[in-house]
Amino acid sequence: MKNIIFAMIISPFILFGQSSQVSNIPLPKTYIQNLDPYPCTQECMQDLVDKDMILSFLSYATSKLENEVLNEIRMLNISILNIGSNSLTGHLNIALLLPYKRIGKYAASTTNASFAYLMTKNHSFDLKSYKIESESQEEIEKTLQQIKEDGFSYVIAPLTLKGAKIITKINPEIHIYFPTIHKKDIASSSPYLYYGAIDYKAQTDVLLENAKSPLVIFHDESSTGKKLASYEEESFKYTLLPANNSSEVDLFGAYIEKSHKVLKPNARVYKYSIPKRTSNLQGQLKRNGRIRGGTFFINTPIIKTSMILSQLTLYDTYPRKVLSTQINYSPLLLSMTQYEDRKKMLIANSITENTNLLIETNNLLGNDIVYDWINYTTTVGVDFFYKEITGEEREYKIAMKNSQMIYPIEIIKPSISKFNIIDSSSEK
Repeated sequence: MKNIIFAMIISPFILFGQSSQVSNIPLPKTYIQNLDPYPCTQECMQDLVDKDMILSFLSYATSKLENEVLNEIRMLNISILNIGSNSLTGHLNIALLLPYKRIGKYAASTTNASFAYLMTKNHSFDLKSYKIESESQEEIEKTLQQIKEDGFSYVIAPLTLKGAKIITKINPEIHIYFPTIHKKDIASSSPYLYYGAIDYKAQTDVLLENAKSPLVIFHDESSTGKKLASYEEESFKYTLLPANNSSEVDLFGAYIEKSHKVLKPNARVYKYSIPKRTSNLQGQLKRNGRIRGGTFFINTPIIKTSMILSQLTLYDTYPRKVLSTQINYSPLLLSMTQYEDRKKMLIANSITENTNLLIETNNLLGNDIVYDWINYTTTVGVDFFYKEITGEEREYKIAMKNSQMIYPIEIIKPSISKFNIIDSSSEK
């Protein structure tokens, strides 16, 4: 029976994924008529579930249930059986703008994340992908016009910063959500544009609360790695103090208090850029008394991070703490490193909300929203649009402030076999 259920869920998506054009033949809907004249309490519905009388249970469970477990069972079976609703509100049309040559695998995975979310809803929907060869202004403008002509007013756009800036310049009057961009990195006051990327700078600020001098920063040669390293050095070495209670206007038109930098006493920072092909850090680490016993901040992808961690042990650096942002929140860290090498590590994580239904539906499509932050922020964006279109309650409680999703930050400590959430104040 499990194999049959899996086929029922995945087959429509296989058809969907084989072409950039969605079939105009809608999937058949199942409708359940309740012929029982008597009401059914929560205990009654639980009894129906226990007896595997799922269709009878669904005939009563026509709206969201207060019991979270029963409601999850309800939503899972609605998704599996493609149950139709007799009270749909809002025409649910969402487009995807995909620069597939620039974002690689995320052209497919963000589509999967969007599709998986919408599959869990008791609502018919149209989800259409628009692929673009490049992020040129001409091609983006042409594609956005086509999206509008096709009747789509809500767009998920996992673009690079270049593409997002072009859309800001075009300023189209349709709702566009960027799961890959943070508003701090772009100047826009448009009420139509929304930003969903995780805030690496905010994560850095939380992590640096655990840092003691000297701070030793490792980064790769990517623009993100270099920017984070510079920001970490600046934040660790200087304190910002208000300047004469005066203010100025920032890029977004908001008043901010002017400040000046004051150098912290004994705040030593050492930065090391790690080229892509570098596999030996003997020159940076061996007999380097300046960094021994320091706090290490690692801004590299997981494979490079595992190499750095092993050599911190090999060359007796005795780190006080090893810090990293979202980039290293991955189960690969547990399998690619020795516990001895990672036991001093703290990781900032902003993937703090998910439901079993969304996780499992994504898993069926080979998609990850538990550790992959772009798939996660895409799902959050589709959820936001779903509420905007239908008026129904959001799955995620993440706040939208000034057009930017504001994600909570928790500190994660990798243990022997899993990640544990900790109270960062206890680690200082």
